[in-house]
Amino acid sequence: MPHEHHQGCGHDSHDHDQDHDSANLGFQDNLFTHIDRPNVVALNADGNAADIIKPWHARLDEAQYLESDADDQLIIRVPFTGTVRLRALLLKAGPAGQTPAKIALFPNAPNLDFNDIADRTPTQEFVVPQNREVGEYSVKTAKFSNVSSVTLFVPASQGDDTTRIYYLGFLGTWTEAKHQPIITVYEAQANLADHEKIQGMDGTWSSPGH
Repeated sequence: MPHEHHQGCGHDSHDHDQDHDSANLGFQDNLFTHIDRPNVVALNADGNAADIIKPWHARLDEAQYLESDADDQLIIRVPFTGTVRLRALLLKAGPAGQTPAKIALFPNAPNLDFNDIADRTPTQEFVVPQNREVGEYSVKTAKFSNVSSVTLFVPASQGDDTTRIYYLGFLGTWTEAKHQPIITVYEAQANLADHEKIQGMDGTWSSPGH
């Protein structure tokens, strides 16, 4: 069940605001600065997906938002600048019937789209209550411990023709991506028996952990 994050509780207390608001983070483990914002992509959306990836101090701002286009479904792909271990999702949506019925999360599925989303089982999903606050949704950290991107899927709104999201954030720890050196092996004569087909390269796509 999601945890409501209201003003005056938890990290919104006066002491924490003094500690963190100067950095516009809100939480010490807010991943805002580690999101690759220029490459955040939304499918079936009216608006710029990066606009809802806001600094903590702008989380309640409703001037910028992302709204679904042709219907109430929405896919948002969020890449990170390194590897992250997610702790929680932060979300402000609505109003009322434009609130997502639920949010489904798929780690490390950067190319997921509407053609194959129905055949995939989400790693975790949340029911979203109707309110205008920022909700904190804890994830199963063991399943989100080595994440380079997260894809969110909104299957439906709560009654309206479109879905609207004002703010999207993530909590967790970040590790700089390690770039492995490219090692090329040259063969005097290729032996086809040594080159087995790599699983997943024959036009199919398999989900990590499935």
